Amino acid sequence: MSKFLTEFKEFAMKGNVIDMAVGVIIGGAFGKIVSSLVDNVLMPVLGMITGGLDFSSLDVKVGDATLKYGIFLQNVIDFLIIAFCIFLMIKGINKLMHKKKQEEAPAPAEPSAQEKLLAEIRDLLKQQQQK
Repeated sequence: MSKFLTEFKEFAMKGNVIDMAVGVIIGGAFGKIVSSLVDNVLMPVLGMITGGLDFSSLDVKVGDATLKYGIFLQNVIDFLIIAFCIFLMIKGINKLMHKKKQEEAPAPAEPSAQEKLLAEIRDLLKQQQQK
């Protein structure tokens, strides 16, 4: 049993797992911010545009069941906004990383003395073959 706990501890303390946990926590907080944006800013504006329609109250009664498709529409809008924001963030990060890699790219190394000598020999052999 202690081997199992040791393996679990090694797994849990790896850098990627901790980074992922931080990402999930930040993602959850970001999701709450976007949900608030949708619920409190975008949906009321959309309601005004559509003549005072409250999306969260949209539903259909089928027998005893109530299908609340308005809440579903609101969640789809949440998802699309979150996905778009993440897309923009990743695109920006990739652009910065690409720029950083270009700046850090080392200049091509100068050929060594041996390589220069071999190139001269090659060129001389080509000249002799052409004559």
